Amino acid sequence: MTSPGSTEAPSGSPQATTRVVAVVSDLFFVARIREVARFVGVPLVFARSADEIDATLAAGARLVLLDLTGPFDYAAIFAALERATPRPPVLAYTTHALARQTQPWHARCGRVVTKETLTQELPVLLREGIAPPGGPSK
Repeated sequence: MTSPGSTEAPSGSPQATTRVVAVVSDLFFVARIREVARFVGVPLVFARSADEIDATLAAGARLVLLDLTGPFDYAAIFAALERATPRPPVLAYTTHALARQTQPWHARCGRVVTKETLTQELPVLLREGIAPPGGPSK
């Protein structure tokens, strides 16, 4: 399932394996992420539940962008991510105020940033993703 304005790639298409799946509750960030993804030419689809994540990841994804400040069932979301083959890297974001509260989920993400950092680095993160553990290979 996708939200209005999302680009859905057919399963197995090259676009499906280059797209970003965003699990975001903040409408400001939905609009911002959609705008930046369109600007940098990155296919994007939104999911808001574990069932939607299962469905979108079945078609493949290069990166999952996860809002750790939303009203999501994170246990179900991470279970859906673990079922994905291959499991895409997760770039999560939180706020300084909620960092301690969201800490239990941080280890299950490839990278966790603040909303401020996400806003500043969004074009690069959408285009390039996040470096694998240990940093980029030389």
